[in-house]
Amino acid sequence: MNILCLDLEGVLIPEVWQAVAQSSGVDALQKTTRDIPVYDDLMQYRLNLLAQHDIKMSDIEAQIDLLEPLPGAKAFLDWARREFQVAIISDTFYEFAGPLMAKLDQPLLLCHHLVVENDRIVDYKIRQKDPKRASVRALKSLDYKVLAAGDSFNDVSMLEEADHGFFFQAPANVCSEFPQYSLANNYQELQDFLIQAADIG
Repeated sequence: MNILCLDLEGVLIPEVWQAVAQSSGVDALQKTTRDIPVYDDLMQYRLNLLAQHDIKMSDIEAQIDLLEPLPGAKAFLDWARREFQVAIISDTFYEFAGPLMAKLDQPLLLCHHLVVENDRIVDYKIRQKDPKRASVRALKSLDYKVLAAGDSFNDVSMLEEADHGFFFQAPANVCSEFPQYSLANNYQELQDFLIQAADIG
């Protein structure tokens, strides 16, 4: 049995923090793990910016409600769910992801939690240490073959642990550092890679 593990932001939906940056005018929130690979460093940076610019949870929720899955993402995910068991393994937060998961027909999502007090994000709780690697390792321990795709530095541990890993529309700096992973430039290319890897042609 094959399980496909997918990152969420940048693979199926837009980057939430970049959308918040655009709506708030705080350009510094554009940074992602493509720019700051250590996730805790990135989140502390974001939390400081939210406090500094008085950006509330309700402000972020209003922006998330306007977001749609990336063009072609829903059709790709529908195909993937016919061929594989699919798990979305993300460094997003359940408090952010709900509306977008509904638009993707509620796939399984493994991610983190925010700590919100008085409409302000004050902290976050990681599901577990090195969660993407740990999730793939757990699935493999159940005797599944795992395929994985992501777009950034924080996905590399997931790709390393998987039986087959691929980048999806990853930037040049990420691809050049990890050239062992094939790059899919669009959903059709990713679908072709997965068909070949899973031998489901």
